[in-house]
Amino acid sequence: MNFVGREGEWYEAQSRPNQLERVAAKDTQEVDQLHTELRESLQRFQELVGHLHQVFWIREATTGRFVYVSPAFERIWGRSCESLYENRRAWIDAIHPGDRVSVSTVVLGTNAHSGHESEFRIIRPDGSIRWIWDRAYAVADEQSEPPRFVGVAEDITERKSAADESAALAAIIEYADDAIVSLTLNGIVTSWNQGAERLYGYTADEMIGHAIFVLHPPEKYDEYYGIMGRAHKGERVAAFDTLRLRKDGSLVPVSLSASAIEVQPGRVTGTTSVSHDISHIKGLEEQLRQAQKMEAVGRLAAGVAHDFNNLLTVISGYSEILISRLTPDDPVRVMVSEIHTAGQRAGTLTRQLLAFSRQQVLDPKVLDLNSVVANTESMLRRLIGEDVILTTVLDPALKPVKVDPGQIQQVLMNLAVNARDAMPQGGRLTVETCNATLDEAYCQTHPDVAPGPYSLLAFTDTGTGMDEETEARIFDPFFTTKDLGRGTGLGLAVVHGVVKQSGGHIEVYSELARGTAFKVYFPHAEGALASTRRDAFEIMPTGDETLLLVEDDDGVRALARHVLQSLGYNLLEASDGREALRLAQSHGGPIHLVVSDVVMPHLGGRELAEKLDGVRPGLRVLFLSGYTDDAVIRHGILEADVAFLQKPFTPSALAEKVRAVLNETR
Repeated sequence: MNFVGREGEWYEAQSRPNQLERVAAKDTQEVDQLHTELRESLQRFQELVGHLHQVFWIREATTGRFVYVSPAFERIWGRSCESLYENRRAWIDAIHPGDRVSVSTVVLGTNAHSGHESEFRIIRPDGSIRWIWDRAYAVADEQSEPPRFVGVAEDITERKSAADESAALAAIIEYADDAIVSLTLNGIVTSWNQGAERLYGYTADEMIGHAIFVLHPPEKYDEYYGIMGRAHKGERVAAFDTLRLRKDGSLVPVSLSASAIEVQPGRVTGTTSVSHDISHIKGLEEQLRQAQKMEAVGRLAAGVAHDFNNLLTVISGYSEILISRLTPDDPVRVMVSEIHTAGQRAGTLTRQLLAFSRQQVLDPKVLDLNSVVANTESMLRRLIGEDVILTTVLDPALKPVKVDPGQIQQVLMNLAVNARDAMPQGGRLTVETCNATLDEAYCQTHPDVAPGPYSLLAFTDTGTGMDEETEARIFDPFFTTKDLGRGTGLGLAVVHGVVKQSGGHIEVYSELARGTAFKVYFPHAEGALASTRRDAFEIMPTGDETLLLVEDDDGVRALARHVLQSLGYNLLEASDGREALRLAQSHGGPIHLVVSDVVMPHLGGRELAEKLDGVRPGLRVLFLSGYTDDAVIRHGILEADVAFLQKPFTPSALAEKVRAVLNETR
């Protein structure tokens, strides 16, 4: 047994080196296999991270040294990986100075459980700036110490730019003045901007998820189905004018366009519409139509007034001559006086027509509106009657204005009569004056008004007032709410014409059963004040000069001939400009003054004056006309130094004007 045991031990001792060699060989083989696997694993890792668009990195937690940085670092940062291995601060140094503190704070605050995530900018060596998104994780060992951090950094510049553009676009849409709304193909609202809230009165919470149908008046249902039908086909609906309902039930005119939302070509998921409030534009269009209508009627009125004034000149002229020749107790004198009075009233009507059409010749003077109101107050009291209390409140510091004295009196009378008719049971009429300023904000809503200082003339009554429909038409010619025979509808149209022709502005404020206020603004003027009172001439002045009378209307020419010859003047007559030019060329003696109509066939008054200046330099011309068209105004007939007499004129007015012009030429 012992022998055997010893023999076994001997054999065991003899075999041990061979076993160790075998074990060692096996271990070497396993180590080589592990090295091979490690190399292969490292190679696969490098291949993997080498193809990543992101930067994969490993950094020691204690020293901050980078153990590994993937090749994407060189593409994104524009720096070599070796530079980062050599200088651990190269990472921080590349960060934009504006983000450096915040990134450092995040990194320093990282622990084993939190990791960190941040967005920051870097500056590449070429000066370009890129946005980086970086996320890090702590890797702990057996003692739960975080010796290393691993992380991924990604270039998000394009994504950031797209997000910024998207945010900017969203902000533009959200805060746009127009209503921008998105819908499903079933008409359910999916987006509703602040412009839509302002325009329609509904909040986004009230509309998103609900049908857009609530905005459509019943008469626009077919329009809605048409828009949605075209959207289904991917078509765009060009801008068109329509109506929509606000939350308060009122209608608003809008310009609306719509287009399909296509997530992919041919795949329509909804529509987007843009609505623009065109209330202001519609108001301007209405003003333009009103102006065009006023202009058309004004031209008609001016043409009628021109012909009518010739007739009235003859009627009033001869009736005045007859009255001067009849004794006060002659029974015929009464009848002729009635004819003369009727002619004067008809002349007032034609002046109203011309004032309404803004084609009346004005003789503007610098006036104190307070004096005008004071001088006409007694007449206004007679016009409005005893059951209307008239109160005047005049600002003593009121600035002067430049207007035609006769025209401003027409404004006062027409506004007073309008107020009287609005108070059939009596009431109170207040006439006020004060200085006022119309600023830029006011003028933006009144395009025909220039900003600046004005003198205000206000008429306020306690009458029946007007509804909006009536108020919108009060300046229309021949529009009236009065019974047949109670008014022509010209009064306020005349006021409007006078104010506009004088460079002023008129505004109306009215409420039913509470009264009306007319506010008339005239621009301030500089210069010496003119008197508002005119003295009548009892004796017509005479003369012995030679006059050239040019008038195409036989009746007016005969009247003027009779008046001027009776006053002692020597007269040459012509029925048109060409005949007058021949007379001026052939007449051997002097011609002291030409009295000529403005509008005549063949050769008008303006052209005649120009040609006469070549034949007889310095020859003065007194123009006569029943109206003034644009051509006359443009070509200088209405210049301040040009003598003019408005038809219809009386014999005394003709005599005074002729004498005044002749005296100026001496």
